[in-house]
Amino acid sequence: MICALGSAVCFGTASVLQAVAARATAPGTGSGVDPALLLRVLRQWRYLAGLAFDGLGFLLQVVALRSLPIYAVGAALAASLAVTAVVAARLLRVRLSGVEWAAVAVVCAGLAMLGLAAGDEGHHGGSTALRFVMLGVAVAVLLLGAVAGRLPDRTRALALGLGAGCGFGVVEVTVRLVDSVTPEALLTNPATYALLVGGGAAFLLLTSALQRGSVTAATAGMVIGETIGPALVGVVWLGDRTREGFGWLAVLGFAVAVAGALALARFGEAPVEVAEESSAELTELAEEAGEGERRAATAEAVRNATP
Repeated sequence: MICALGSAVCFGTASVLQAVAARATAPGTGSGVDPALLLRVLRQWRYLAGLAFDGLGFLLQVVALRSLPIYAVGAALAASLAVTAVVAARLLRVRLSGVEWAAVAVVCAGLAMLGLAAGDEGHHGGSTALRFVMLGVAVAVLLLGAVAGRLPDRTRALALGLGAGCGFGVVEVTVRLVDSVTPEALLTNPATYALLVGGGAAFLLLTSALQRGSVTAATAGMVIGETIGPALVGVVWLGDRTREGFGWLAVLGFAVAVAGALALARFGEAPVEVAEESSAELTELAEEAGEGERRAATAEAVRNATP
């Protein structure tokens, strides 16, 4: 459980850095998913720092999924919104209401219940059919992003967030479906490609959702997509169970943690004014650079005109 919580801390911190970078990046096409957006945000150090946190979080997530049921890890990852809220309050001086601080406490209580109730991970390896289904879901996430571009703003944000959550859910499940890490086994396992496609699609859709539309709707969709579906797959097809007699506590803890995360959905990104401030700083620097070039050109013309 420590690795799952560490992963949530990394993902929660990364979301603050990436959201500021996404909002400060000039928009491209008007579609719901702009592939070139990732190339533009990679020029910003905040986004790169966020990717570093994401990488560390992913490693901790893999370790957690190898020892805990998917439902426990998924709820912990959804709780990264509580981390984002606290980080935003400390670093970005965002004011949290009493209700939001209560939601942070609710998330922590839900995770404590899950920690007490969670049993070992299921030992069912998963069928070949399940591996291909996960690959199909990953491809469907990409198609969902293309369709979302034609929806109204709020509906588009919800669709992009839900698609991103499903992509992250594919990653959670496929980590359990990778039995061997030898090159031959990886290349012949459909789950490997599902993990890569699902993770890449989730990042693309989430970055697009952070830049456009309602953040609350996008984040709520992401939380739902990355928790409920993977939890059901873990219980039904991979054999995830709870401690004997603690099933009710696991269900309650899962519901409480996800509900608390949904209450903190507005922290799926940093505040808009913070991003606008960053964008304004970049504009001011560009204007200063342009003014310096004009002054240098004027001085050079004066020197050339002087006999």
